[in-house]
Amino acid sequence: MLSLRQDLFFFPLSSKWQSNEGTMTRYWNQAFFPAVIVLVAINLRPVLASLGPLLDVIQHDTGLSDTDAGLLTTLPVALMGFCLLCGSRLRSLIGDRNGITAGLGLIGLAGLGRWVCPQAVAMMATAILGGIGIALVQAFMPSVIRRQAGARTANLMGLYSTGIMGGALISSIVSPSIARASGWPTALGLWSLLAVLGLAAWGKWPVSVNARRVPLREQRLYRVPRAWLLLSFFGLGTGAYTLVLAWLPPFYTHLGWSAQAAGALLGCVTFAEVLAGIVVSLWIHRCPDRRIALFVAIGALLAGLLCLCLAPLTLVWPAAVLAGLGIGALFPLSLIVAIDHGEQAADAGAIAEFVQGGGYVIAALLPLMAGILRQTLADLTPAWWLMAGLCLVMMLMTVRFRPQDRISFPS
Repeated sequence: MLSLRQDLFFFPLSSKWQSNEGTMTRYWNQAFFPAVIVLVAINLRPVLASLGPLLDVIQHDTGLSDTDAGLLTTLPVALMGFCLLCGSRLRSLIGDRNGITAGLGLIGLAGLGRWVCPQAVAMMATAILGGIGIALVQAFMPSVIRRQAGARTANLMGLYSTGIMGGALISSIVSPSIARASGWPTALGLWSLLAVLGLAAWGKWPVSVNARRVPLREQRLYRVPRAWLLLSFFGLGTGAYTLVLAWLPPFYTHLGWSAQAAGALLGCVTFAEVLAGIVVSLWIHRCPDRRIALFVAIGALLAGLLCLCLAPLTLVWPAAVLAGLGIGALFPLSLIVAIDHGEQAADAGAIAEFVQGGGYVIAALLPLMAGILRQTLADLTPAWWLMAGLCLVMMLMTVRFRPQDRISFPS
């Protein structure tokens, strides 16, 4: 008899399924597994991406300062990191299935909270709630993908990250229009319906994905210098994403753009991210030396940031496209490089959780720093220069990611 933790959210299999389990499982993996990955993944960014185009009006109505507004991105991203660092302990308690289910539920509650209680305190509380929910999903999904996909892991990780960016694309473009028609609380809260769809799809998953992993390996990664290098690289690349996500729309509304135009600009960035993610998912298996792709991605991001620094109005669209392509490729590539360092699925999952956990803590600092700069200097240009300098640091790190490198877990 299954324990409570094992059979929670379990849907019994039909006799037809049981009699043809092998064939049906293969069919599920090939046809439905990618679809479920995307449907779950698109829930992981609307909590953040819907804020940027509406930030000025939210600040006006709630009294949030620029620093407080930065915390709306910093808090969930930092909590994503802290929760991911505890991912192995959470897995031992609730398992993959229940962890992802709980994460989707918390994301839905965060959106609902913003819908029904559009106040400053509630905005901060839902930022925390949404951050924990996103972290739970992102803690468990990479190891599920590695275990289910096998040799197709790199492709499906690219699809997963593309789904994440697709959720950001939809929410950043649509939210300003919803806000104009029904108010910004509705524009923030309506995305909780996506979480309901994600829960419905994930709830039908076969019980076999509820496997657990002993957390000992993951707890030893802090002693491995290579793991810290991967963590720092992921953190800086994701920091570019959180910085652009939080502050690109306010940067342009300060220059005189409308919320709808700023949202469309962020949508352009995110569309470029999605395209880059799709290219990575389709092509990365042909590039065993990931450094080639990494240099191209970092170069595109750097070019986009320089356009923002030097000619933000004249070169606005090249800046958006180049930054989007760079960020969109860096996110899946950073995870793929991290997973490459694991010999087995359990090792890859442990590395992914450690890298994402600490990396998101680093990434959380950039939106907060940008908010402080904006409040102090009334200008976000120094934040773009800072990120451009960090791109050069990432290029130096990339040199060390040789294809044959692996992490050996200390005993």
